[in-house]
Amino acid sequence: MNILVVNCGSSSLKYRLFRDTQERARGLIERIGSAETPNHTVAVQQMFARLSEAEGGVSIGEIHAIGHRVVHGGERFTGAVVINAEVLEAIEACVPLAPLHNPPNLLGIRACMEQAPQAVQVAVFDTAFHYTLPPHAYLYALPYELRERYGVRRYGFHGTSHRYVSQRVLQLLQQEGALQAPSKVICCHLGNGCSIAAVLDGKSVDTSMGMTPAEGLAMGTRAGDLDPAILLFLQRTLGWDADRIDRLINKEGGLLALAGVSDMRDVEARAAAGDPRAQTALEVFCYRIIKYIGAYAAAMNGVHAIAFTAGIGENSATVRSKVCASLGYLGVELDENANREGKGERRISTPSSQVRVYVVPTDEERVIAEETRRLAEGLAR
Repeated sequence: MNILVVNCGSSSLKYRLFRDTQERARGLIERIGSAETPNHTVAVQQMFARLSEAEGGVSIGEIHAIGHRVVHGGERFTGAVVINAEVLEAIEACVPLAPLHNPPNLLGIRACMEQAPQAVQVAVFDTAFHYTLPPHAYLYALPYELRERYGVRRYGFHGTSHRYVSQRVLQLLQQEGALQAPSKVICCHLGNGCSIAAVLDGKSVDTSMGMTPAEGLAMGTRAGDLDPAILLFLQRTLGWDADRIDRLINKEGGLLALAGVSDMRDVEARAAAGDPRAQTALEVFCYRIIKYIGAYAAAMNGVHAIAFTAGIGENSATVRSKVCASLGYLGVELDENANREGKGERRISTPSSQVRVYVVPTDEERVIAEETRRLAEGLAR
């Protein structure tokens, strides 16, 4: 079965083609909205053209199923679904919860449905893995009416990544003869967007992002946790409207605000060169991670393994070292040689460490492909 995975953003489209479980092609189309790629329909046309020309690629008619990453599924979607008119309408209804993400996701879906009508279209939601959060974790201390009528609650994101990484950690623990019941894993997805999840016995029981991806850790350009009264202060004192505040917390915060650059590689380089603001940004970034790990170890009454993933989590030995240096109270002992010199998936804690620490490269597209194939095969049966 030929399965195409599509991740459609506001100005880019990432895709990977799988034949059964084997990857056959991948690509990225950027600058959607430019003269070369004026809209998402053209981007999807370009994607199919590249796939037909690529070595190991396929024509449109040979694609059996297309899996789409959809950021927000609200309370409606607790797992992947085959897309039909009702599902499209429900994804549209979630736009107010993810105004930056769901609209381009929908544009990609509709373009693929139009150009590849023979393919089964499947939506896989970032929020779905976190549907197991208990009420005490997903409820804000606000009137129930706001949740019941408007969906104001914690949803969590990066679900496909947390699902893949946590499952892989359980496999590693089992291989090492260290799997315990109930298993307690903390996943740190650290990229331009960052979130942490507490995974108890394979199920998400808490996560740092909230109703939107703006809550939680300091990120590339997102501020993360804030006193909400700050926003009221800016509104009343400076006359800022909702759009200006949205830009502040999502586009002008995080590492960019503290260091002047949003890429952790640049932050680390500036910090190493003695830039005090970059050094502070690095400390703030790591401190937030340390706090959430401590909170989630408490929430699960312990932790067996901690995993680092995504661009920063997989590639920044400095961040991993700074974070683990404050986790000695949990029994974490970092193997600095493994941390700094190894590559790819590996254990970076010492043999005597009471908590195993891993680097696990994420593979969200593979999770989407597996879910898509499962549903497509079910339809065929």
